[in-house]
Amino acid sequence: MKRISYIIGVALLTAGTFSSCDINDVRNYTEQSTENFPATTKDATAALAGVYQNLNAVMAYPQESFLYYANLASDDQLGGGGVNDKLMQALDLIANYNADMTKEFWSYRYEGINRANTLIAAIPNTKLNDTDKAQFMGEALFLRAFYHYELASMYGNVPLMTEPSGETKTQGDVKVLWGQILQDLYTAATTMPAKRLTNGHVDKYTAEAMLGRAWLFYTGFYCNGTSISDLTSTTYHPLTSVQLPNGQTLTKEQVIACIDDCVNNSGYTLVPDFRNLWAYTNRFTVEDYYYTKGRNLKWVENDNGINPETMFAIKFNKRADWSTTIGYANGMALHFGMRGGQSYDKTFPFGQGWGAGPVAPNLVQDWTSAEPNDLRREASIQDVNQLPNYTKGGWADFVQETDYYNKKMSPVTAKNDGSVEAFSQKDIPYLCCFENLMYGPSGWAQGNNNMQLNNIHDLVLIRFADVLLMQSELKEDVAGINKVRARAGLNPIASYSLEALQRERRWELALEGTRWNDIRRWHIAEAALQRQNNQQIYYCGEPDKNTAHNGGYAARFKATAGFQKMPDSQVKVGSVMQNEGWTGHDSEYQGWK
Repeated sequence: MKRISYIIGVALLTAGTFSSCDINDVRNYTEQSTENFPATTKDATAALAGVYQNLNAVMAYPQESFLYYANLASDDQLGGGGVNDKLMQALDLIANYNADMTKEFWSYRYEGINRANTLIAAIPNTKLNDTDKAQFMGEALFLRAFYHYELASMYGNVPLMTEPSGETKTQGDVKVLWGQILQDLYTAATTMPAKRLTNGHVDKYTAEAMLGRAWLFYTGFYCNGTSISDLTSTTYHPLTSVQLPNGQTLTKEQVIACIDDCVNNSGYTLVPDFRNLWAYTNRFTVEDYYYTKGRNLKWVENDNGINPETMFAIKFNKRADWSTTIGYANGMALHFGMRGGQSYDKTFPFGQGWGAGPVAPNLVQDWTSAEPNDLRREASIQDVNQLPNYTKGGWADFVQETDYYNKKMSPVTAKNDGSVEAFSQKDIPYLCCFENLMYGPSGWAQGNNNMQLNNIHDLVLIRFADVLLMQSELKEDVAGINKVRARAGLNPIASYSLEALQRERRWELALEGTRWNDIRRWHIAEAALQRQNNQQIYYCGEPDKNTAHNGGYAARFKATAGFQKMPDSQVKVGSVMQNEGWTGHDSEYQGWK
């Protein structure tokens, strides 16, 4: 019998939409036994909310998260930030800046895993009916797998935790780690009720989608073996079966069946117009932005609308507070905002922030050459030279600035209708966040029109378009690819090829965090990363070149396989050994100049 001793948190509401449980249901479940806790659906819901809350906890330190690293380390985005934002540049260069630079991400993800394990151990002894047990168990297994997936993608062979524990866990066999991730997802996908959910909870079909993502990464990345040389080899022959810890074998055919079920039976669909996926088409901004004006565009999430394409997203709310609940705001938007220091009319309709992740010019060049008529390019990337009043640089310390910004993760502004106090005197005509109009002026923990905490639109982690492309990749056919292309107004392709699939994933999912694991699993990372060399950038507003640091992109990838440095604190206590490529002077980033 296990003992439980921790505080259950909750995943809060996003501007009035239901996420995981009643926001007032915060309980201290201390020294309860897994034999009688949680006893009821209400208890289980509160416990599950604590597992979901880990998604928001990590957003208090977005710069340490795997999603942030995956964007900056990929070949499609650079580091950015100012001269003192060395962490951003170090992530882009696969280098280190400061000891324990990602320790909060590690700690929070294992906290989430421990909470999931506690609930998983307790569910068989509850009084829930069989359907509710299957749903709660599936959600807990999904979240445990997702948290392990991000840790394993970030660091490699991390400790596997499948039971509640306060003890230090050590590394085991990386094949068992990934086997457990796949086992958890397959179990969730095949045992949860066949019902699509729109209340912020994970459903069976989301588990199927995540199974496909984890399967494709593991069977591709580890297809040659587990050593650094195996992982950085250019040979790509994906595995077709994986041994699971329960003694069963998971096959490619079983994963395809799950993906087919998701495509055919889930009820998730593509949003008809790609541009309506992104917050800049919200009703307060759309007719004031030159790109969207007069095009009859409408954000699918206007006024808490349900996005039929979103399968898994992090929700946010008005209660973000610097002292307690920073993660209830979309910190990713703040970090990826245009670097500040200028009035909002100069960056409108995009909000300002820390300038992380400038879009790499090589992405724009490749995309324009391959698909000159692809509307997704301009829908995803803002050429700042097209903004009427933009002033390059803002704060005059911008590193790796380019002419291109990520529209998908950016904060979005709106013109003030007079109902909201301006952020500053010079910005009276503009609001730093459209959310201040859409969700009303009351209830903001840190006040209305706060540029750092009022970004609360969803951070989408899995879209249905991704599932369609996974289906094409697994079945080696064009059906899914052509559905995605049709939505973008492009002609269908006649026959499947891996190269065509790779291009389509790059365009459709650009700047959403999937590219990094894609180029690693396809064993093309070294060549792809090299395309960033000598690209045109700006340093403190002056023309510059994106030159090699720490030996260059290819050298750092070959030394590390893209794994981040293990937190020094974990190495010190003996839970892990330091990853290869992180003990020499060449791993230490000293600054751009």
